[in-house]
Amino acid sequence: MQKRIDASTMELQERLVSINRVAKTVKGGRNMRFSALMVVGDGNGHVGVGMGKAVEIPEAVRKGIEDAKRHLIEVPIVGTSIPHAVEGKFGKGHVRMIPAEEGTGVIAGGPPVRFWKWPASRIFVPRALAPTTPQTALRPPSMVSASFAPLRRSPSFAVRP
Repeated sequence: MQKRIDASTMELQERLVSINRVAKTVKGGRNMRFSALMVVGDGNGHVGVGMGKAVEIPEAVRKGIEDAKRHLIEVPIVGTSIPHAVEGKFGKGHVRMIPAEEGTGVIAGGPPVRFWKWPASRIFVPRALAPTTPQTALRPPSMVSASFAPLRRSPSFAVRP
């Protein structure tokens, strides 16, 4: 398990991955709320993912940023890439990340690219393996969480070499 990283000492940049409108039907009608998926990072090997929910979009974004700062992790980098291939699963999302040679860049689309913009390692190949249907393939929370999960759980990713 990684130790907690103090976000107040870093210059973090925020990126909005998705906004989702959620409607709850109650006796008097529908209650509309918004959820915002946010990614924060410093471009130097630290990245965090957070979800915020509120009645208004700016409040949901603010809560998402606070949550992402609380869940900040350090991404290990060997040379200019990740140390080894790793797979992550979360819900229906399934992502494989493979180290690549210099000059390759990040080859991916959709939500995983927004997540991988912030770590210092931008030279590897994340591949979305599942889901393959168009409706669920672009579900940002499961795909971003699938990218984040192996970094948070794997012992080899716990310490920067």
